[in-house]
Parts: sequence; structure tokens; C-alpha cells
Amino acid sequence: MERINETLKRVVQSPEFSTRLDDIKKEVLENPGIQKFLEDNASVISKQIVDRSLSKLYEYKSQSHQCDSCQSLELCTNFMKGYEPKLILDRNLIDIEYVRCKRGIIEDERKKVTSMIDSIHMPKEVMEATLAGVDLEDGSRVVAVRAAKNFLNEWERTNVLPPKGLYISGKFGVGKSYLLGALANELAARHIHSVVVYVPEFFREMKQAIQDQTLSEKIEFVKRAPVLMLDDIGAETMSSWTRDEILGTILQYRMSEQLPTFLTSNFNYDELEHHLSFTQRGEKEVVKAGRIMERIRSLTIPISLHGKNWRDKE
Repeated sequence: MERINETLKRVVQSPEFSTRLDDIKKEVLENPGIQKFLEDNASVISKQIVDRSLSKLYEYKSQSHQCDSCQSLELCTNFMKGYEPKLILDRNLIDIEYVRCKRGIIEDERKKVTSMIDSIHMPKEVMEATLAGVDLEDGSRVVAVRAAKNFLNEWERTNVLPPKGLYISGKFGVGKSYLLGALANELAARHIHSVVVYVPEFFREMKQAIQDQTLSEKIEFVKRAPVLMLDDIGAETMSSWTRDEILGTILQYRMSEQLPTFLTSNFNYDELEHHLSFTQRGEKEVVKAGRIMERIRSLTIPISLHGKNWRDKE
């Protein structure tokens, strides 16, 4: 049986192999990108270096360099999707360095922006909202959008997040949640992390968290968010435990740390205080409800939204 090294030697020395190698070398040296690289480095690149680097040159030639016309990363034909090859010199050999292409950089930025928002039980359409998409037909929405932009402008002016968020109240379907989602996306575009929470479902999750021993971890995550948005507070009657130990703990921490907090509700301040004073057992606890509202008032600026129910527009 012929040894492997003898087989390789015979193949390499065969006329067919030599002809194919010459063809590949011709193809490689006719590539405009390779020609420019060799011209730019003519003083240091010898024929021997080219011959020893033929495999890398062929790898470079075999890939796409038309990244400007690429439609998406999914359609990228390069060995490493989202990267384009660049020829470099490395210890007397020509090598390839893969660098992020323009489309890849755009995708990285999109993912970075997306990672700036943690959505807990929020609808997808809300989390895709934009301030530009807010219908300004009603004057109250103009006021609300202006208040949101004032918050953003203050951060841009000082590079410090304002300590007060907004308390957006209004009837069902007037766009309160949409405005939260739009603001969260504006913050994400500025690389500011926010946590957006649908309150009723979150409180139900907290009860389950007692059993799986993740309660403290989840409260810590929410209360320490750089920007916290609590959607639809007051939608359901709370237990004393939920109101005082969950909501109260979160609000107290954010008030003491001066962390911006946004809330939406069907109730205005006074109506929410009345709602919070009654527990699921029908007990009236005015003082405890007052403490919660004291924190909410300290953390927010009230904004009232009016207008038609946009969920009924169809």
C-alpha cells in the first residue's frame, strides 16, 4: 500500500495539479482587490510570499466584497456572516482579517438598542411604538408628547436622567401604554436602559415567585432599573401584601435613589388613592394608601390623556 506522503507527493507533481494551481493563481492575481493590495505593498511582498499565501488569497477572492449593496445579513454569502475580509501582512505571509461590515454594524446597533429595554408582560405592538407615531389630534396628547420630549431633552442637556417621570392617566385605549413604549424606544436609542412592566400580570408573577424563591431577585431587578415604567397600575384590586411589600418597596427605593419612574393608570392621583385604600378583602386602609400615593406624587408629574378609544378605531 502506498504511503500517504508518497501519494501527496505524486499528486502535487502531476501535470493536472500543476495546471490547476496555475489557473487558480491566475484567477487570484486578476482580482482587483488583490491587485491593489499587492501594489500597495509591492516593496515588501515577494513572489515567494504570494506563492506561500495562495490559499489565503483564494479565500479572499472567493468571498463577496459588495457589502454596500447587501440587503440583509441573512443574504450574506461570506464565510462569516456580517463580516468582510481584509488582506493584511502577518510575519511575511498574507493573511485575512475579518472586520464587521456596514450591515453587520447596523445589526449590532439594532440589537444593542433592543437590549436596552426589558419588557415584562407588555404587548409587542406597545414595545414597537414611536413618538412619531403618536396621534396628535387631541391636545392632551400634544402635552404628553411634549412632556416626554422635555424628559429626553433634559438628559441630553445634562447627561443626567431627571428624577421625576410622568404619571399618565386616562380612560381605556387613549394611548397611555403606547406612549410608554414610545418613550422606552427613544431612551433605548440613546442607550438608556429601561424596564417596562405590565403591573397586573407582574403582581400575579410575584405571588408565584414566593414558591420558586425568586421574589427578592425579581423585586431587586425592577426597583433598580435606571428607568422604570409601570403600566396600568390600579387595574385590579391589590392585596395589602402586594400594595405595601411589592409596590411600596419598589417606589420607596426609587424615591430615595431619585430614579425616574413612569406610571399609567385609568385613575388620576385622587382616584388611585381611593382605589388603593381598599384591599381584596374589602378592608379600608386609608393611611397605607396615602403612603403609596405620597411616593407616587414625589416620583411623577401628572399628565391627563383624553380622546377617543383607539382600540375601537376599526
